Amino acid sequence: MDALIFLLIGVALATVAVLLRRRFAEFPGQHPEDYSEGFPAFDMQQHLNGEMVCEGVIFGPLGRVTSSFVADFDIRWDGDTAVMAERFRYNDGSVQDREWRISLQDNDEFIATADDVPGGGRGSVAGSAAQIRYDITLPPESGGHRLRTVDWMYLTPDGTIVNRSQFRKYGIKVAELIATIRPKEGQ
Repeated sequence: MDALIFLLIGVALATVAVLLRRRFAEFPGQHPEDYSEGFPAFDMQQHLNGEMVCEGVIFGPLGRVTSSFVADFDIRWDGDTAVMAERFRYNDGSVQDREWRISLQDNDEFIATADDVPGGGRGSVAGSAAQIRYDITLPPESGGHRLRTVDWMYLTPDGTIVNRSQFRKYGIKVAELIATIRPKEGQ
């Protein structure tokens, strides 16, 4: 009986340790205020504006690259709202279009909607970073799964944005995206 009690205590402690690590020491544990003192300051209307190029890779659940892409972004602001038209060209030859509608709110927060983002997303900007959380529905040819997404953008001193996103299903990471976003040459 004592062995069973010690086993259960060990399992409970290991579970708590894993949850604490995930909460405080891994990607999902970041909070916008962690970057509030970051420099340069990320201004969405300035740094996500006009014609931009996004280049990146997508990692599958085993941590290996499963896809790469180049995307053209066209972001147009009208006051505190923007439309961000995206055209992704993947290494397999497929093309995907998405149009985000972004609305800046008070307190450095924003709302973003897109056709494949049921319920939209809520985000915030702090210092040199922006975070948005949303659910995304994959295209039917990719299984049509609905994934929970945490998306971070980090502004570098030269104005390039490094984008890192993680996609989870039932709390398990199934994909990760790493990309750079920068103004098109001559912009």
